[in-house]
Amino acid sequence: MSDPAATPEAAERRGRLLGIQLRALVAEHLGDPDLSADLGGFPHGAALTVDGSAWVLIDGPATRSLGGALAWAVRHEATELHVIATADTGTLARRAERFAFPISVWFAQGRTLLPAVGEPLIEPRSPSAEHLDVSELIEAAGAVRNIEHGVVFGEVRGLEVCRVVDEPTIGHIAELGDVGLDAGGGFMPSLPMGVQLEVGVGANDREAFRLIHGEIPTIEALASVVDAVSTHRSIEARQHPLNRLGQERFLRWRLEQDPSLVGLTSVVAAEPPSPRPNLKDPIPCVASGLGREGTSITIVCSVGVDLDLVGFVADVQTRSPGPVMVVLPTRDLMPITRELLGLLADPVEVVAVD
Repeated sequence: MSDPAATPEAAERRGRLLGIQLRALVAEHLGDPDLSADLGGFPHGAALTVDGSAWVLIDGPATRSLGGALAWAVRHEATELHVIATADTGTLARRAERFAFPISVWFAQGRTLLPAVGEPLIEPRSPSAEHLDVSELIEAAGAVRNIEHGVVFGEVRGLEVCRVVDEPTIGHIAELGDVGLDAGGGFMPSLPMGVQLEVGVGANDREAFRLIHGEIPTIEALASVVDAVSTHRSIEARQHPLNRLGQERFLRWRLEQDPSLVGLTSVVAAEPPSPRPNLKDPIPCVASGLGREGTSITIVCSVGVDLDLVGFVADVQTRSPGPVMVVLPTRDLMPITRELLGLLADPVEVVAVD
């Protein structure tokens, strides 16, 4: 049965209500009850312009909304942007500080707009020694060990296939049921007490394995998963769930294998400015590179047309001051992407890769 709230009619009604709310908030804030404003459509919110200023109201979670709001302002030839939200305003305000384009972020409390204060990025934590001890097992199976915000996991050409967790239970068979891969069972040696190496692509896969199977996977079993994933993670491979996930990380892996694609001598994976929320949604990733003269550069890899790539890059600049290079596939480098990145106070280099 379909959700009535998800119908086009319901969305249109919601949009009209948000437009009325936005006009009332701006009129109250500017002290102009007879506010004359040009109202325009905005996905998941409402937007209007007043005397060359763009005002955008975000409906719901706002973490990945700054780029879209900025694009709306640019397309309507605004000279400044005001973003109003009831959630994630600390994140928006922190990112707004990185732009040369004037951006103000407001928290809506009733009919009052309060200026938002930027929240600092979470400091990355280090993994425990027990989790690091599992690295040899990951690498022995042919996966590449990676660490992000204290999480130790194994990747195959940019796709996570296993993760080290604290778990009092024993392990499970290494298989990727959701994507049609199977591997044999047996015992994984040398796991520290209370530590488990879970195998699977994402939390749902790992949980399913743990519920269905009750055996610790062998290195050979994990290696067979690595081989199967490698087959599908190539430029020439046919479309498959295993190469549709984490495409930005596959792009990073390509740069690691051939840094000359972007004119560098070396590229290695690096931590993102904040923890990755999940494996399924496309989120840019980060790498560290060296130029031919030994200069270091931070690399952001992205795939697809992502308006909020610029918000992610803003956080990268906060975390890693210095030169930043943004790398995208040629097909995904849109003029609006260049335009938004060009609004950052600290310029970035944009490189397209075929």
